Order: sequence, then structure tokens, then C-alpha cells
Amino acid sequence: MKIAAVIEYLESIAPSSYQELYDNAGLLTGSADWDCKGILCSLDATDEVIQDAMTKQCNLIVAHHPIIFNGLKKINGKNYVERAVITAIKNDIAVYAIHTNLDNIIEGVNGRIADQLGLLNRRILCPKPASLKKLFTFVPVDHVEAVRRAIFDAGAGNIGNYSECSFDAEGTGTFKGNEKTDPFVGEKGKRHYEKELKLEVVIPAHLQQPVVNALKDAHPYEEVAYDVVDLSNQHPGLGGGMMGDLQEEMAETTFLQLVKQQFKLPLIRHTPFINRPVKKIAICGGAGSFLVSKALAHHADVYITADIKYHEFFDADGKMLLCDIGHYESEQFTTDLLAEILHKKFPTFAVLKSDIQTNPVHYYF
Repeated sequence: MKIAAVIEYLESIAPSSYQELYDNAGLLTGSADWDCKGILCSLDATDEVIQDAMTKQCNLIVAHHPIIFNGLKKINGKNYVERAVITAIKNDIAVYAIHTNLDNIIEGVNGRIADQLGLLNRRILCPKPASLKKLFTFVPVDHVEAVRRAIFDAGAGNIGNYSECSFDAEGTGTFKGNEKTDPFVGEKGKRHYEKELKLEVVIPAHLQQPVVNALKDAHPYEEVAYDVVDLSNQHPGLGGGMMGDLQEEMAETTFLQLVKQQFKLPLIRHTPFINRPVKKIAICGGAGSFLVSKALAHHADVYITADIKYHEFFDADGKMLLCDIGHYESEQFTTDLLAEILHKKFPTFAVLKSDIQTNPVHYYF
């Protein structure tokens, strides 16, 4: 199996187009054309993790955090990033990062946090804009099902928990081919009237070209009439953070005990108690201060994230409990998530988890 096959599968779940503009997800070292000998999953891709991959005879590391985030002007081994890159290149280790694109899908990093808290009624906290399009096309009646199946197979027609969603409207199409044409129906040089169905489907923006290609391959006409338009609708499964509900409301202290237990935390930094039971929970793995205002707008009782600065705690304004549980701690289950995703697709292949503890933050009591 080639490394390209692993990347193709991962990007079918969390496409690289879903990453934020500042991010650097993707294949960072190595070649997609290499044979894959084994996959090691990890939160980070430090030099120690790369050594772990070598020990476990894996030549592909799938990490959440990109080891190369900003541009490298020199590679002299003077810091942990340069050392990791040198070790990876010298030992033919491919490093693939699946970062904010994995954060931004509903079954990604935040979905795993929600699992730990048993959250129900999950929805994206800040949906990603410009992520949906609508395709309109016109098909002879007898060929609609073949075209519909082709574009469904290419990824069209998914709305939330529903698939194969489409709409038909009957009508009559007209066309006249010139002397260079070989029309599927009618005669060239004569206007033709054909009973057609107008077929409409919603498509994710990143799948526009594959869906259009599938449409053209399945459509019987020489020239396929279609329109693709941008939608203002929000993709229900794509964006930053997540909201969910506890099965039953809890006292604030009871909920914090649950969080400490589930995430194995020595402590939780938080704002003053709001002195009411909590049920609506907002979450964001990693640095999530940018979503405090969204959590407030959605009337969250609690917002759990990491890397909150001193002045950002004031933004809760006594309206919700704002909790910082630590960056690593909030994303610690991502390694398991990656391993499960890959093992599902490649059940007989070596998909391993790194034993290296990469958290750079320690606590002294």
C-alpha cells in the first residue's frame, strides 16, 4: 500500500480544504509515492515520536499538530522543530498532519471530547461559511436515475444525517446542434424538444469538481447543461467548536468533578461560579478563546477549552462558567481517534499508537 492511499482516505473524512487559513496540515515530510510499512498515530510529531516510529518500524506518522507550522529558513537542529525534520528526512519517515481540518468536522476532535462528557444533541458552535453549493442539471427522463446515482456516489445529496437528498421538477428542454454535433436525441440543424427533469442536489464545496465530473460521465448528452451556485446555508457538520447537552442538569461542582475524572486533570482553571445548575455545554479542543463570544451567544452554561489568557477570562462576564483544562489534556484522545479511523479502513495493516508523552506542560503540587 502506498502512503497516498492513507492520505486519500484521511482526506475523504477531513479534507485539507477544511483547515483554517493559518494552518499547515498535510504531508510535511516524505513522499506519498512511498510504500507504507506501518502507521504511527500521535498528537505531536516531535523528535522522540519519530524515534518511536523507527523503533516500531513505521514509516508514516499521522499526527494532529503540524511539526512545521511556520516557514523554516534554516534547518540546523537548533530547536525541536528542526531536529524532528532532520530525523524524519534522514530516516525516510513521512509525517502527515491532520489538524484544524480534523477539528472542524463534527466527528473529529470535539466529537471525542463530547463523548467523554456524554453530550447529547450535538451541533457545531461556529459553522464554517461558504461550505455548501447547489448543483442544478437537466436530464432526459429515462436517464435521471443513472445520473442521480453517479452524483450521489461522488458525494452529492447529503444533508445532516440524511443522504441521497435531491429534488426533481419536470419540464421541456430545447436545443439545436450545428453541423459539428452528433446529438444523442434529435437531428442536428433542427430544434429539438425533449422531456427532461431538472435535478437539484446540495454538494460540499470541496466536492464540486468530482461531482461535476461524475455528472458529465453519466449524462448522455454531448454538452451537459448544469449550474453550480453558492449557498448561504450552513453545513451542519462543519465548523469550529461544538455545543451539546448533558443528559441531566448538574451542579457546577459536580460537573467539574466529572470533567476532572474524564480528562484525568490535576486542576481546572475557571471563572467564578455562576450559581446555577448547568446543562448546555460548549467545547473546543485546543486554543479556543476565539469562540467565547459564540458560546455566550448560544447561551452555554459552560465553555470548556484551553489556552485562555488572563484578560480573556473576563469575557465570560458572569454569564457562563469558562474552563481551561489544558491544550494537551483537551486533545489527549485524538491519538485514539486517529488510530480508530485508520484501523476501520485498514483492519489488517499495522496501525499503532505512540507511547511518547508529548505534553510540555507539567504541574508541581
